[in-house]
Amino acid sequence: MVSQTNPIQAVRTAEEFDAFLAQFHTGDEIYEFIGGEIVEVPSNPYASEVGGTIFFFFKLFVREHAIAGHVTPADGGYWVSGERYAPDVAYISQERLPEPITKGYCPNPPNLAVEVVSDETSSEELNRLRWKITNYLAAETVAWVVFPVSQRVEVYVPGQPVQLLGIDDTLDGGTILPGFQLPVREIFK
Repeated sequence: MVSQTNPIQAVRTAEEFDAFLAQFHTGDEIYEFIGGEIVEVPSNPYASEVGGTIFFFFKLFVREHAIAGHVTPADGGYWVSGERYAPDVAYISQERLPEPITKGYCPNPPNLAVEVVSDETSSEELNRLRWKITNYLAAETVAWVVFPVSQRVEVYVPGQPVQLLGIDDTLDGGTILPGFQLPVREIFK
């Protein structure tokens, strides 16, 4: 009898992850390659709605201000510090990505990544999130971590202390999207 090897268990590098997706990915699920492991990205309707709301405001701002760049929702993937991430929302400047990528993960990290995280996230998932934040910062990517149930946002900017924002605070685009302002309460309406 021939034993069948689970193709996920055979993946050890980012390049093997890319090959795994090319061969086995059906398109119905989203995977990330974090810390040497393939992780299926979990979601729920409320987290998706929150991510969609942020995507809407990003896309509207970029269009209204004729900003050259790309805004992607949860199925847009990026190479970040040698790994593969699929943030819930991301913005990448035209400088980092002159032309949209039509297949696979973008080979450049986004300028700004938004991760929408369940407040009931397991300690293992939180450890993966912290790993991702570290890699985002190393790649000069600003990261917003949104907690829908507690209605709070953590803002990570390379070289700066983390900012903790609540329902009465306002997110801003900083140097990445100058002039962008989004009251935290708008995310959760």
